[in-house]
Amino acid sequence: MICPALAEALSHGDVACILAEPAMTNIGIIHPDPGFLAAMSDLAARTGALVVIDETHTLCAGPGGCTAAMNLHPDFVTVGKAIGAGVPGAAYGFSAKVAKALESRIPVSDCDTGGIGGTLAGNSLSLAAMRATLERVLTPESYRRTIPMADRFRSGVESVIAEYALPWIVKQLGCRAEYWFRPGPPRNGGEAAAAVDVELDRYMHLAALNRAILLTPFHNMALIAPSVTEEDIDRHTAVFRESVEALVG
Repeated sequence: MICPALAEALSHGDVACILAEPAMTNIGIIHPDPGFLAAMSDLAARTGALVVIDETHTLCAGPGGCTAAMNLHPDFVTVGKAIGAGVPGAAYGFSAKVAKALESRIPVSDCDTGGIGGTLAGNSLSLAAMRATLERVLTPESYRRTIPMADRFRSGVESVIAEYALPWIVKQLGCRAEYWFRPGPPRNGGEAAAAVDVELDRYMHLAALNRAILLTPFHNMALIAPSVTEEDIDRHTAVFRESVEALVG
């Protein structure tokens, strides 16, 4: 059994929905075990639970997020502020099967029963930001540029790690990449948290900042924007090498 804990939780028949990120990101990038998401969907179908895939942090995987990249077929998909480039906003979608079930239970006159309405629903600023982001940023053309740039970022950092035989790794999800201070990829949040080295984190961030590169304030992560150039990526690799040289020298 690939997910015994989930099977046990669903065995009682009282779980309505499974809400899951297709890949963990808040504690660093953690990819699911091979076959886990398929097994999760199969268990849900057999026990009557619906699958909700939360793409709030995983649109970096490409157009359609992990749902498209991993060929997932959830009952619901949710997205958060990334769909509006950081402007507060969110959206969700659902399958034709779910839509039919909703239609059979919600009178047309009760248009807010499904939770669509609300004080800020249809906010003009949020909608404008979402449209601009979807039309100009989260496009197939952009991903065709940003994902190879993330590949270049990963390869550059990995080359330095190999050069100095460091027990570190790099993880990547689409156009997002980050390095870890551990020899192998963590499989869950507990393993990821145990790998955190606060002093080393602070050193690497400060060393980069002193060389005019600002990393995200959490993890050691780069989320590649369409405007990033090969020169920018190579500059980071050079700075990463300088920081490591000062650390091990």
